[in-house]
Amino acid sequence: MKTQAKTIVITGASSGIGLALAGAFLQRGDNVVGNARTAERLQEAAVSLGSPDNFLGVAGDVADPSVGTALVQRAVERFGQVDVLINNAGIFNAKPFVEYTPDELEALVNTNLKGFVYPSQAAARHMIKRKAGRIISITASIASAPNQSVPALLPVLVKGGIDHATRALALELAPHNIQVTAVAPGIVDTPLYTKDMHGFLNTLQPAGRIGTTQEIVDAVLYLSGAGFTTGIVLPVDGGMGAGKW
Repeated sequence: MKTQAKTIVITGASSGIGLALAGAFLQRGDNVVGNARTAERLQEAAVSLGSPDNFLGVAGDVADPSVGTALVQRAVERFGQVDVLINNAGIFNAKPFVEYTPDELEALVNTNLKGFVYPSQAAARHMIKRKAGRIISITASIASAPNQSVPALLPVLVKGGIDHATRALALELAPHNIQVTAVAPGIVDTPLYTKDMHGFLNTLQPAGRIGTTQEIVDAVLYLSGAGFTTGIVLPVDGGMGAGKW
């Protein structure tokens, strides 16, 4: 028996984990509304995905409240509803704490924090009316298990906050039949890292290797259908967050 297609909204959908997520949901027969900063990047993503009819690109900066609203509105106009929001857009900037600049702080807050708040607010308003939905965020394992070899205080500050916000929002939205969860990746093979960096990066996880985008996709696919699972942050990190090694 064929299941009814769901509508999935994905921020940061033009590359890396976001693009892999879009491809996985499309392959499953779902509708995908993908966001990136520019229409050009979304067009490139659509072409790489095979230009499917059930992919809709909505360009804009997720730090802008109107973009979160537009993502939900366009999804409803085109596909009727939003079943799952995936807050994937994010940046990571590792450096000594005292070297962070005001511009870097602003960029991290805009993309990682506002990019969680505004799309989640828009989705939650819609899902509360529907009495159904899921909000899934991509955070970072290092937020709960900082590593002396990778100083990254500002990403830890923001991503760690989203980990805790996931639990708080799950409790708030549970009476409305909305599940709120997160996936906390370790280091994943994306365009963020060049191949010559992999040797060092492999040493940062007990598994002895970096993760694949498919391994993150698998976790998100599980959470997108887990009706009795909410308020959790699922580590997908090769043991990185398990403890000292």
